[in-house]
Amino acid sequence: MRYQGKITRWQDDKGFGFIAWHGGGNPVFVHIKAFSQSARRPEVGDIVTYELAKDASGRNRAELVRFSRSGAVERPRRSRSGPGSIVFALLFTLFVVASAIAGRIPGLIIAVYGVLSAVTFFAYALDKSAARSGSWRTQESTLLLLGLAGGWPGALVAQSRLRHKSSKAAFQQVFWATVLLNVAAVGYLIWAGEAAVVNAFI
Repeated sequence: MRYQGKITRWQDDKGFGFIAWHGGGNPVFVHIKAFSQSARRPEVGDIVTYELAKDASGRNRAELVRFSRSGAVERPRRSRSGPGSIVFALLFTLFVVASAIAGRIPGLIIAVYGVLSAVTFFAYALDKSAARSGSWRTQESTLLLLGLAGGWPGALVAQSRLRHKSSKAAFQQVFWATVLLNVAAVGYLIWAGEAAVVNAFI
């Protein structure tokens, strides 16, 4: 027998939440593995249908969960990291390269950005894979710190291509704050011509 309910709690980083049955009663536990791998990530307020099963302790849990086709919850979420973000990353890269050629900053900083961007992209890809399989996730703070350190161009590519973390408003607000901090710091070094300081730090 299939039931219909609404997701009232969802912890996306841990991959589980609770469904409130429309007929009342206690909320039912649901794990990300109960959804089809082709389904999008659940959100609070989503209307779903499901079947009931018992866990090892005899408690109810939802299985074979599907998103309901009724209501606005089925509309695809828009990504906040579109082509404009990639263009911004490319322009910044060109600016850094030009500054290195002019001797305003050391050329090694280009390699640092490249390595950190690759590491950050790989971290996003691993987290995306973990989200789909319901396994251990990478902490958002780790992804944000990688971006702050200089891996944000790779993060933008991952958000755009992998469509991961691109629709979560709270994460995007903090992420763009880290991007601005990183760009401001590099911009100051270029403006001040502190190549010697950066060389000593690197």
